[in-house]
Amino acid sequence: MKKINNNLALLTALCVALLFGCSKQEAPAPSESVQVSSPALQNPDKPAETNSPFVTVEGNQFFRNGQPYYVIGTNFWYGGYLGSVGDVGDRERLIKELDLLQKTGINNLRVLAASESSELMRAVRPAIIKAPGEYDETLLAGMDFLLDEMAKRDMTAILYLNNFWQWSGGMSQYVSWFTGKPVFDPDVTNEWNPFMENSASFYRIEEAQKLYRDVIKSIITRKNTINGKLYSEDPTIMSWQLANEPRPGSDADGRVNIEAFKSWIHGTAKYIDSLAPNQLVSTGNEGSMGAIRDMDLFIDSHKSEYVDYLTFHMWVKNWGWYDAKNPDETFSSALATAKDYINQHIDVANQMNKPIVLEEFGIERDNGSFTTDSTTVYRDRFYAEIFNLLRTRAGAGDAIAGMNFWAWGGYGRTENEDFMWKEGDDFVGDPPQEPQGLNSVFDVDTTTLAVIKAHADAMKDINTKQ
Repeated sequence: MKKINNNLALLTALCVALLFGCSKQEAPAPSESVQVSSPALQNPDKPAETNSPFVTVEGNQFFRNGQPYYVIGTNFWYGGYLGSVGDVGDRERLIKELDLLQKTGINNLRVLAASESSELMRAVRPAIIKAPGEYDETLLAGMDFLLDEMAKRDMTAILYLNNFWQWSGGMSQYVSWFTGKPVFDPDVTNEWNPFMENSASFYRIEEAQKLYRDVIKSIITRKNTINGKLYSEDPTIMSWQLANEPRPGSDADGRVNIEAFKSWIHGTAKYIDSLAPNQLVSTGNEGSMGAIRDMDLFIDSHKSEYVDYLTFHMWVKNWGWYDAKNPDETFSSALATAKDYINQHIDVANQMNKPIVLEEFGIERDNGSFTTDSTTVYRDRFYAEIFNLLRTRAGAGDAIAGMNFWAWGGYGRTENEDFMWKEGDDFVGDPPQEPQGLNSVFDVDTTTLAVIKAHADAMKDINTKQ
């Protein structure tokens, strides 16, 4: 069992109250018993639950191996690509990256597990899914290698199985496959609202959903060619994620897709749970900003019992809060808005009694530079402030259960004058549709790495005290 059943805990508490009704101490009211913060009181089977090598959920916390587990993570979308024995692979680099990540205190990587071959101008190439039902085994074996190396370093993985956006093929490619229409490419048309509506039509195309579930089953039931473990039985895999940033559509027109969106979340999460009952399921959603700016919709779409924990993302540049060319006038207000956004989502997670992870956030280098020799003063300040808030809320027992910054560039470099990725280039943290170096944290960013390491060390102290 991967998560505590709070209804069972409530029933247990009521039974205890009836058995000891003659005691001078009053039994707690049902509403009070649900709010008990001690996992031991919430469920008498806690030891068996928390001693699992799998990451589990108890109330609003993660546990692993009998201890609270706090995600100190990064986005490493290309990790499986580096593990490949094909042309894009670089296992020597991957091992160096993992060693540096471990040294920095990272214990979790969020990784792309499925990409779709497409004609999209800014999509990664090659793709894991070459055509419906046809897979690139060298890339799948790359994921095998990545997971095996992560296990050696006691890291866990969050694997996402689709993408709302165009940079890995994603939902728009599924739509093209089953409508027969050319894939909608926003990097050609520069039409983002129609693109989002096109991607969201994926939820209603029966043939696309069938293929998507076939992909899910193929990956989750895969046997690792390095260590022989079934993916579904590998504690290295913390969570299966429905997609990267799934949305109901555009802010302008997405409401027509709400019911299909909610049904897709519940149905897919239930399906994944049936295949991988020991591993967690999450959506990969951005929070209220990924739910047409509607917190009630975010809550409603994540009520499913098969969604084990909540996710949210935060983008101060993309959402118009911060201008790297004008930091003196925009940084303070962006930071305040960011903190408010974080607190809102932690409060919601508390109310829902589910853990929540800030699994994407980033900020540009100083003056919007993409080069590794530029400074990161504002990034370091931003990270430090955000980490401090997360530690404060976690230390108070709130539902914030971790973070994954976006993104890990490590030892990768771009040589292109326009900083845009081209096939054959190094992979860095920024996906192909964005300038390479936009949000990446590189191996030479020693001040940023020190901020991350300090946060990782501080969270160990919090976990020890809990």
